Amino acid sequence: MDASQVIIRPVVSEKTYVLAEVGKYTFRVNDRAHKTQIRQAVEELFDVKVLEVRTSSVKSKPKRRGHTSGRTRQWKKAIVQVREGDSIPIFRGLEGAE
Repeated sequence: MDASQVIIRPVVSEKTYVLAEVGKYTFRVNDRAHKTQIRQAVEELFDVKVLEVRTSSVKSKPKRRGHTSGRTRQWKKAIVQVREGDSIPIFRGLEGAE
């Protein structure tokens, strides 16, 4: 699997910005990607040294719009810790904006 197929997009939330300040970055990743592939993809795409990768599956939630009911998609999330001094520029511009 190619690195751009493993990392889908960064997860943007208040919690992820707090984690980004301590060197932990959160990404939505391919459901079939494992920790080694995620580590290699982040190191290749962002030129950083990854210390730790934690993954979790985000379960789908029931949603309703009028009479129509359905569910959101299930997806996989990875929290990647990088070496002290390294940073990922995607999160850099938004950390100080409040």
